[in-house]
Amino acid sequence: MRKTIYILIALLCANYSYAQTKWKSDPAHSNIQFEVDHLSISTVTGTFSEFDCNIESKRNTFEGAKIEATVQVNSLSTKNVTRDKHLRENDFFNVKKYPTMTFKSESFVQQSTKEYIITGWLTIRDVTKKISFPAEYSGMAKLGEKTISAFKASFVINRFDFNLTWDDTLDTGSLVVGEDVTVNLNFEFVKI
Repeated sequence: MRKTIYILIALLCANYSYAQTKWKSDPAHSNIQFEVDHLSISTVTGTFSEFDCNIESKRNTFEGAKIEATVQVNSLSTKNVTRDKHLRENDFFNVKKYPTMTFKSESFVQQSTKEYIITGWLTIRDVTKKISFPAEYSGMAKLGEKTISAFKASFVINRFDFNLTWDDTLDTGSLVVGEDVTVNLNFEFVKI
């Protein structure tokens, strides 16, 4: 009887380890973009070029997967040196004190073959807030020995919620830099 129990435990452990699949973002084929209103009449866009995003999933399905991502804030670029310097200062990100932004998922729920809802904790500066957003699964492909999956997602945050509080206004009372920031994610993940 004891031998049977040990065999069952061994099989369950082997099955569990087999069931976990790990994926790592491919920085050459992934990007993080953001956009925000400027002067209430146009949009400024920017990117973060240094980041890591890892997924742990069950086999080849992403239902219930876990995501952890870290973004190096100093890697931001809006293609304007003066503006980028200001964004790195305390009015916005305060890169010296808060060099990274992080996201850690709480749930990854499949809605259809191509759509998931991801919920988790986003940390910017010293603020952590729960966010939830849809992600579009683009599919899976083989490239030589590599297995690659891809996702697209977009969500909006209020920058004031994360202490990005610079608030100069125009004569009309409108903000020079808008309150809402749209974040667009395009990721390819390589199975590791």
